[in-house]
Amino acid sequence: MRKAAFVRLTEEQRADLTRRLEHEALTQRQRRRLEILVLADQGRTDKQIVQATGASDSTVERVRQRFASAGLEAALSEKARRGAPPKLDGKQQAVLVALACSEAPAGRAKWSARVLANRAVELEVVESISESTVRRLLKKTRSNRGKSGPGASRR
Repeated sequence: MRKAAFVRLTEEQRADLTRRLEHEALTQRQRRRLEILVLADQGRTDKQIVQATGASDSTVERVRQRFASAGLEAALSEKARRGAPPKLDGKQQAVLVALACSEAPAGRAKWSARVLANRAVELEVVESISESTVRRLLKKTRSNRGKSGPGASRR
């Protein structure tokens, strides 16, 4: 049998959560966590909270547990996820997209991912980069190296 994690908010915390729910632009996950804490503070059971918010049993339990052990901000925030850090920061991405939208090098009709990667290294935008990383970036920005259209373009 698991031990229930009780949520008791102070007046200040309660006012802060209510303000956030009413006035801040929140992701669905953030909104759900806020609602879970408000309903738990009102004395609702996990089943009632699940029905009211649409969250899973384990989500309600985890949010309650994090609040009880680490406090309000820990219950509301995301834990760090595994995986490699991004290879490019925003500025580097912007330079690569701008480069892809510029005129192709002499003797070429359009940029290739390999040529873009090599040019970015020549310009010292990055130390090294693979052509597949360049390709993923351009796909994400909906850039097409050979044709104007939605996304990054020469216009």
